[in-house]
Amino acid sequence: MSGAFCLTFTARPEHIDVMGHVNNAVWVQWVQDIATAHWDAVATPEHVATYVWLVTRHEIDYRGNVAQGEQVSGATWVEGEPRGATSVRRVDFRNDAGKVIVSAATTWAMLDRATGRPVRVRPEVVAPFGLG
Repeated sequence: MSGAFCLTFTARPEHIDVMGHVNNAVWVQWVQDIATAHWDAVATPEHVATYVWLVTRHEIDYRGNVAQGEQVSGATWVEGEPRGATSVRRVDFRNDAGKVIVSAATTWAMLDRATGRPVRVRPEVVAPFGLG
């Protein structure tokens, strides 16, 4: 998990579903939020201005949940080498006890911001992320 980027999320009232815990749609939003924050924090300004990433696939395993007011620590990293225009990102969310309660593998496609077309992920784009 070299190059991991971390954020903390707190379950607010609007995140809670009828079962009394964080709704699955919120977990997906948090996956996107941490991935975007990682890109914004690590990518060069030139790459941020030139490229945009879109999710093409989410695979999420739910092993637990949190209730309103509870926090989770999210850690994300880029896993393995890119393949063409795509790259896989992992995200693990841990509860206060340190247990991974939600784990995601998401595939992202890199697009040229001006044209909206997919472009091959170049080594210099992913180098700052320290591949895991």
